[in-house]
Amino acid sequence: MSLPSELRELQLRIEDNARGFGLDFFETHFEVVDYARINEIAAFGGFPTRYPHWRWGMEYEQLSRSAEYGLSKIYEMVINTDPAYAYLLEGNLMSDQKLVMAHVYGHVDFFKNNYYFSVTNRRMVDTMANHATRVRNLIDRLGLERVEAFLDTCLSLDNLVDYQAPYIQRPSVRSEPVDEYPDRTVQVHKLPARSYMDEFINPPELIEQQRQQKVREMEERRNRFPENPQFDVLAFLAEYAPLQSWELELLQIVRAEAQYFAPQGMTKIMNEGWATYWHSRIMTEKALEASEIIDYADACSKVLATNPRQLNPYKLGVELFRDIRERWDRGMFGPDWEDCDSMAARETWDRQVGEGMSKIFQVRRLYNDITFLDEFLTPDFVERQNLYTFGYNPKSRRWEVSSKEFAEIKARILEGLTNFGQPSIAVRDANFRNRGELLLHHRLLGQPLRLDYAQDVLRNLYKVWKRPAFIETSVEGQGRLIGFDGNRNSDEAWEYRPL
Repeated sequence: MSLPSELRELQLRIEDNARGFGLDFFETHFEVVDYARINEIAAFGGFPTRYPHWRWGMEYEQLSRSAEYGLSKIYEMVINTDPAYAYLLEGNLMSDQKLVMAHVYGHVDFFKNNYYFSVTNRRMVDTMANHATRVRNLIDRLGLERVEAFLDTCLSLDNLVDYQAPYIQRPSVRSEPVDEYPDRTVQVHKLPARSYMDEFINPPELIEQQRQQKVREMEERRNRFPENPQFDVLAFLAEYAPLQSWELELLQIVRAEAQYFAPQGMTKIMNEGWATYWHSRIMTEKALEASEIIDYADACSKVLATNPRQLNPYKLGVELFRDIRERWDRGMFGPDWEDCDSMAARETWDRQVGEGMSKIFQVRRLYNDITFLDEFLTPDFVERQNLYTFGYNPKSRRWEVSSKEFAEIKARILEGLTNFGQPSIAVRDANFRNRGELLLHHRLLGQPLRLDYAQDVLRNLYKVWKRPAFIETSVEGQGRLIGFDGNRNSDEAWEYRPL
């Protein structure tokens, strides 16, 4: 549907302003929608249509009630496709429509140019519609309850994908042939020594002990499949689980959509910060009328408001981009800056380098949230933004600030971003105990494994793998093996070995 003439003229003006600032984006189509429709689109993850499933109705009801009670308001939605599609809420003020358009062009510039979006499907609107048609066909053929039940199972596992898979090459399931007779061929590396000293530097008993250890490891590897840990659990299940064709089709649909949305989760802080940075500049320097200043300030205050219990990605992202621009404009980087210990000199430091704009465009192109914060978060920035960590104090029975130390704050933020703050899981053995059972491994990267959640996930893994499923983890330094055999859950002590 075409825009009203007034909004179309506004779009052309905002687009021209955005290009004037150096933004480079896909062709962008805007559509005006009402409250019900924008809630529906938001429930669908930003897309006009999705496959039928009860979760969309649940999310729609939550969004609708939140808007009705004045708890939230969706100003805009934009889809990472080429061309890009964005939605404007029909009840917005004209200043809001300007802000939304400027914000959208910031997002679309990010979608087009950020490395982590370079591998995404730019025709995802068509793909989503195709997925919806395929699922409806399965429902017509097999019945709603059967298809929906397996979709529930797949969706409960949709975070068991390798978010880094498009950007790096993991070891394959089997990387090299396994020696059938390791006991005859295994050699152990010896330290160089003269013949008369060899038995002292390389004691025969120790060499034989090391050789036998290597033999045991090779025997274990021969009986284990996959040889190398597989971090994309859904891909492994799609390849090796004994699924019927319709089950495989549903699993592949869920995995494809999870992979599509992954870059948005990996760059949430940067993406929202970048869009906010540019809507702020476009509005305040180009598009805003004097009569709209109060309405604009009111809208921005809601977007950038901070919550004492959680980080606001819009606020953190835009402030860090502004900080990077200022630092590279003033030359506040490099050995001279790092070695300067005079607070007065640092306060007035200005080498007039003028590289701020080129630097933030470079950052936009190459970084994700983890690398962005790891490299550019500084003690000065943390102090200015009044960041802190907090936790529950059982003595006072209150939530309290636990630290304002930079290292702890940075570690907590990065820990929460690693694997989207979720436990990192890999397939360790698909022939566990030589019985065709599935063993998963929990990597200890800072995200603990909730055992009640793990038991429910193992129940659903059993439905896909068709045999008992287990996961090894460590709780307070003690190895645990959690399992489900088709009838009951198990929990036993276990020797946890990191990958």
